[in-house]
Amino acid sequence: MRLLLLLLAGLCLPGAQPLRFRITLNAAVAPQGASGRLFVFLEKGSEAVDRIKVGFLPEGVWLAAKEVPYWKAGETVELNPDEMAFPQRFSKAAKGDYVVMALLDRDHTFARERQDAGDLTSAVKVLKALDPADAGPVALELSAVTPERAATADTEQVKYVRFESPRLSAFFGRPIFMQAGVVVPKGHTADGPALPTVYHIHGFGGNYREAFAKGERIVDAIAAGEGFRAVHVFLDGNCPGGHHVFADSVNNGPWGAALTEELIPHLEKRFHLAPVAAGRFVTGHSSGGWSSLWLQVRYPDFFGGTWSTSPDSMDFRSFTGIDVTPGSTQNAYKTKAGGPLNLVRMQGKDVMSVEEFARMEVVTGEYGGQLASFDWVFSPRGADGRPSPMFNRETGTLDQAVLPYWQKYEIARIVRDNWADLGPKLRGKIRLTIGSVDNFHLNEAAAMFCGWLAEKGREEACEIVPERDHFDLHRPYKTYPNGLTKRMDDEMRAQWEKRNQPR
Repeated sequence: MRLLLLLLAGLCLPGAQPLRFRITLNAAVAPQGASGRLFVFLEKGSEAVDRIKVGFLPEGVWLAAKEVPYWKAGETVELNPDEMAFPQRFSKAAKGDYVVMALLDRDHTFARERQDAGDLTSAVKVLKALDPADAGPVALELSAVTPERAATADTEQVKYVRFESPRLSAFFGRPIFMQAGVVVPKGHTADGPALPTVYHIHGFGGNYREAFAKGERIVDAIAAGEGFRAVHVFLDGNCPGGHHVFADSVNNGPWGAALTEELIPHLEKRFHLAPVAAGRFVTGHSSGGWSSLWLQVRYPDFFGGTWSTSPDSMDFRSFTGIDVTPGSTQNAYKTKAGGPLNLVRMQGKDVMSVEEFARMEVVTGEYGGQLASFDWVFSPRGADGRPSPMFNRETGTLDQAVLPYWQKYEIARIVRDNWADLGPKLRGKIRLTIGSVDNFHLNEAAAMFCGWLAEKGREEACEIVPERDHFDLHRPYKTYPNGLTKRMDDEMRAQWEKRNQPR
């Protein structure tokens, strides 16, 4: 009976030594000590590599983690990879050759950024013929600091903006800065005509630095007469909770108000931008797609049009396949038929369920991950001062007390319930494009929203592109043979020119 109980508990037989890690903090990299979330990464392999890279879909990389409140320089911490791990406890891994690495995430950004500046890391160690169920302790040493990313250097046409927001600073009780990268066409001067503006919002994990990566191409296209002669502003949606999507939130603060009432007026004065709704266009992909659609719907008189691609779910009857409307009894981990609910598909193949993704996020950190990011925006603040999770991460059960609060951010419902007022204001201002086989099932919510708009005579507002997914949507297609970005650029230019024709 005792043996049976041990096996049922997933423990090793008496005498076996499950894999453990003893990690030392080198005093040279943290002479004052350190704190943070400690990770160990384990991956199949027999040759040393510079580092083990963990993507947002870790695939063959196993993760284990623990919080370290304080770590004195020179001391050793033991990490048990059977306590908090993904995809399983490490003792369940098959025998074989592995590479292993430790990382201390000092600023708790790993869930959003993965390895980034300031993280302490060990060298990658090769473990030959490892039996994770019966192995001696493995020693690792945190001896390197991940360097800072190269600073963005202003050029003649691309500028970095760091703006202290009075609203956000008042909310948090300390200075909070908004960041942006601004791409200015050649020849634009303060004494010339004010230019329209295109506000770009990145997806989860991106940032304002896209301005410096794309700026030169944008400037050259405008100079060649191919691009829309506008100032292109790349906003930054990052915050400790993940992506704030420029929505006012009891957890993240008033980002929408700060953008429309503070940052944009500041930019319009500094860069001589047209301070009118007709000259303010917004676009974004994925979480940025949701952000751009939200801003247009929430501030219909402030923005002149949105070009939203592959937006996160805007109809909560299918929030990546989950019905999260009030009263829904669906489990976040199950389809309505009771089977496992898939979240990620690649090339038509299911690769990660909602439950697997959620359990991975529990390991990567308590906040900053994609699922947690939604709670930070949409959920009320809990008794512990953090957002109340929309669903229980252990069971998948929806929290019926939280669901009504999420309704405040359901774009499709807001549009439906306020159509008499919003319908006229949004005419010609929504352009939503998404692939029919989106990797995160975002096309399901989009189809609901677009179908309703079509019933209202706004079928031009949406395009669901056959056989395109989240990552190849922008490639040339028969309705946009020069690429989706070029079509959006042309549509914005045509709209601006039409609105500014002499009367």
